[in-house]
Amino acid sequence: MKVTIVGPGTVGMVLAYTLMLRRVAREIVLVGRNRTKAEGEALDLMHAQAFLQVPVRVRAGEIEDAEGSEVVVICASVPTPEGITDRNVLARGNYKLMAGLLPGIARVAPEAKLVMVSNPVDALTWQALALTGFPPERVMGTGTLVDSIRFRELLSEMLSVHPDDLRAYILGEHGEHQFPAMSVAQAGGERIDDTPERRVLCERAKGFGIEVFRKKGNTCYAIGLAAAYVVESILMNERRTMPLSVRIDGYLGVSGVCLSVPVVVGKNGVERCLKPELNEEEKNAFLAAAEAVKKVIGEIG
Repeated sequence: MKVTIVGPGTVGMVLAYTLMLRRVAREIVLVGRNRTKAEGEALDLMHAQAFLQVPVRVRAGEIEDAEGSEVVVICASVPTPEGITDRNVLARGNYKLMAGLLPGIARVAPEAKLVMVSNPVDALTWQALALTGFPPERVMGTGTLVDSIRFRELLSEMLSVHPDDLRAYILGEHGEHQFPAMSVAQAGGERIDDTPERRVLCERAKGFGIEVFRKKGNTCYAIGLAAAYVVESILMNERRTMPLSVRIDGYLGVSGVCLSVPVVVGKNGVERCLKPELNEEEKNAFLAAAEAVKKVIGEIG
């Protein structure tokens, strides 16, 4: 099982290290602009994997070395401006970067599942569909997966229920127009009531990414593990349900955009898109998210 990671920076290397520790990949290829650094990262991981019972081959490479990959993960990005408050400022630069990367990926790994991590992830996931020509079930972005996990962690403290036992999703845009789908949130089959206090938790979760970036200069562990969660579900055919950014085709009247909705992820990529029954307020929030992402797509496309 081969995984190629394009962009072995802080996020890409947390992903590579996690995949190695979990032993779900047998070969990991690191593709980066700085080949020397990628080679150093690969050597370091190869030395570390000697402590594992199941060896994992890790090496640096070029786009052509993605050939035969079951999954390709895109973490590459233009530099993030200091003091960033809006991921969309990266849109134009990252679209140009993807235009130079993704057609080559599609050429050498035409059967791969593509996981987009780079921001703004919703707009770039949409562009990835156009740049690769891959079917929608094989292109997905990490979307609101980390936002949902942060939200569950906060809800867990309030409800005194383990986060794994909560079914609560942040949907829509990975950005300002995300929203909690409280009308379908549950714990043990019991609805989690929608209260102002719980809505505040969503706002806190929304701001955590920018807060972490301001304090340490990057975000890497949560998003790196989130990407590993997606990759593992594909490689192991786990068919886990998670909110990811995928092409929307008619859900709530929305089409022509990628947004986060709950999907089932397995060996074929997105095995199924779920369609929760949202209330009117949540439907309107979903429509607003679609318009916001379409605007970004229009500006870069």
